[in-house]
Amino acid sequence: MIENHQFLGKIHSAFVDKAPQALGLTLRCVPFNLKKQVIEQLLQLQFKHSLEDGDLDFLENRWLKIEVTDLGLIWFVSLINYKLVVSREEIPDVSFTGNANDLIMIATRRQDPDTLFFQRRLIVEGDTELGLYVKNLMDSIELDTMPKFLRLTLEKLANIIESAPTN
Repeated sequence: MIENHQFLGKIHSAFVDKAPQALGLTLRCVPFNLKKQVIEQLLQLQFKHSLEDGDLDFLENRWLKIEVTDLGLIWFVSLINYKLVVSREEIPDVSFTGNANDLIMIATRRQDPDTLFFQRRLIVEGDTELGLYVKNLMDSIELDTMPKFLRLTLEKLANIIESAPTN
């Protein structure tokens, strides 16, 4: 019975390690304009109140590069005319780079961005002040304010990641 449990644990661990790369292959086939539309809509939903309150003004005409290494995804986000916009290629003022599992754990508040930064699993480069604003924004996101489908999906993924045995 123990051998069976260990075998299932190895499969679970391999799934958590390899699933982002497989998903990344699929996502690379999706046209950028479609990904852009989805990301912009999610950002508008998530940050509706922050936009109204001016909490994102620090991003005005400045570019944040987000790179999810194992998915092979890169996009740039800025605030232009009071709206969050996504672009395929810009000159970033600050960059945040990490793998999908770590970013999911940050989004669900199960990992602290500072901890991952000091472990070199979250890489922040560029304008330090802007990076700090972005990190503080990430820290201020309440799970309850996320669109329900996004929150539930992220929480389920975090449960899978968290429960994977470590090698």
